[in-house]
Amino acid sequence: MGFFLVSLGMLSIWFLIMVISRYYDGIAQNAKLPGEAGLVWRRMFKAMAGFGVGASSVALFARVGGGIYTKAADVGADLVGKIENDIPEDDPRNPATIADNVGDNVGDIAGMGADLFGSMCGSTCACLVLSSEIDEFLEGSHLNMLKMLFPLSLICSGIIASALALVVCASCKKVSEKEEIKKALQLQELIATLFSAIITLPISIWFLGTDVFVFRMIEVYWWKAYICMLSGLLGGLGIGFITEYYTAYDYKPVQEVARACETGAATNVIYGLALGYQSTLYPAIVLGVICGTSC
Repeated sequence: MGFFLVSLGMLSIWFLIMVISRYYDGIAQNAKLPGEAGLVWRRMFKAMAGFGVGASSVALFARVGGGIYTKAADVGADLVGKIENDIPEDDPRNPATIADNVGDNVGDIAGMGADLFGSMCGSTCACLVLSSEIDEFLEGSHLNMLKMLFPLSLICSGIIASALALVVCASCKKVSEKEEIKKALQLQELIATLFSAIITLPISIWFLGTDVFVFRMIEVYWWKAYICMLSGLLGGLGIGFITEYYTAYDYKPVQEVARACETGAATNVIYGLALGYQSTLYPAIVLGVICGTSC
């Protein structure tokens, strides 16, 4: 699913650039004032922001619609099965289980995938709009898009790193039991982060160059952009592990919430609420460190 939505998003953005660039190319060639051609191309990438808006709009309907369908089918199947007929959840004797499973598929896969697709396309289009304002975007009559396409190159390097991590994990760690799935996923995440950090180093040097360039009156070096990217990688990895620690049953927080049920619902709600507040502290610290490192 991850490979599909990221690859489809990149392919859609590339196709859109190829199509609408023909229209803006004719306008840029007829430009007469100095620097007018650069403004025309900048308008093209600002117009591409509509692609991100459209992806987010579709994701909204898929996410909300999928959630409504999931809850309706899930609650209906459980009420009919467990309460009226006293049979277990997802029992094959309950025909409503089919609708329950379809609803889970729509909400957890289609809705989640559309949400991720909208977020990825929206952020990518925003990067294109911002990077089109680089002073070196137009050199005479020649478009210098190498620095501008740096964000897209990072996305493509992520696809390659994830594919390499998948191959490495599949060859070195075989998953034969249900309990080993989580460890295999954690190993894949670590290896993919490591490969991304390695691959993006030469990409940063190649796309941004070794010389300093100016972006919105700020001097930009390739190593500064690489540090920002690296801090985001490590911060995302850390937040993922923090989230797993507070939500997985293998760790202390969830086990303590379960034990709080022994003294009643009130202590369970209070303890769960307090633990939920505590779980937001460490991701906020990680985000603060990332922002401080990037600055």
